[in-house]
Amino acid sequence: MNINLKIWRQPSDKKDGKLHDYRLENVDPNISFLEMLDILNNKLVKEKKDPVAFDHDCREGICGSCGFMINGRPHGPQKATTVCQLHMRSFNDEDDILLEPFRAKSFGVIKDLSVDRKSFDRIISASGFVSVDTGKAEEANYIPIQKSNADEAFLSAACIGCGACVAACKNSSAMLFTSAKVSHLALLPQGEVEQADRVNKMVATMDAEGFGACTNTGACSAECPKEISQTNIARLNREFVKAQLGSFIKKK
Repeated sequence: MNINLKIWRQPSDKKDGKLHDYRLENVDPNISFLEMLDILNNKLVKEKKDPVAFDHDCREGICGSCGFMINGRPHGPQKATTVCQLHMRSFNDEDDILLEPFRAKSFGVIKDLSVDRKSFDRIISASGFVSVDTGKAEEANYIPIQKSNADEAFLSAACIGCGACVAACKNSSAMLFTSAKVSHLALLPQGEVEQADRVNKMVATMDAEGFGACTNTGACSAECPKEISQTNIARLNREFVKAQLGSFIKKK
């Protein structure tokens, strides 16, 4: 198959970028999308041109490193699929394919399709963990946990932090990511000790990083490669209100 690529090239967030046209011929439809970009980059290097920068690591859809816009959609046209697991057979011969970086104030462009997502790391660092001083760890099998809670916690913990939710949201909101990280600990007894402190700190950090507000359009969960549910956002709101009420009662 032959494809026509239109790729955003930008040296850094300090300089302007623009779209460049590329053409690849005789592309094997069974290779992955990132392998196709590898072929393009090999071609550019041989031509002594600057290769296209993009994020990737495991290429197995589990680390969250890869991610950019393909024809206006985070990770491309295939539902519940990261860009590294997308294959060229999802496109047609002579297709025009537009590649752009995730667009968000909090995701500065590093170069080309690569963006800085350290803001997610700072949200996690704020309190997305269980501290070592919360008490002696009990044998896991001795702690009674409702199966529904365990299942929900597992589904929430599946978030890989790729940033597709932010890129899909018209407000560049990080509520789906933050709520997933809050939920999987809020649902388990190990996270109860720091429950209120956790949600207060993570929401405060999310706001400080410049992410927009959630208006419940559902674009985040629709484009999430791990299909993280919007119910996590509702849970985060409940946890936040509960934490705020707790702080008010303590002050009284």
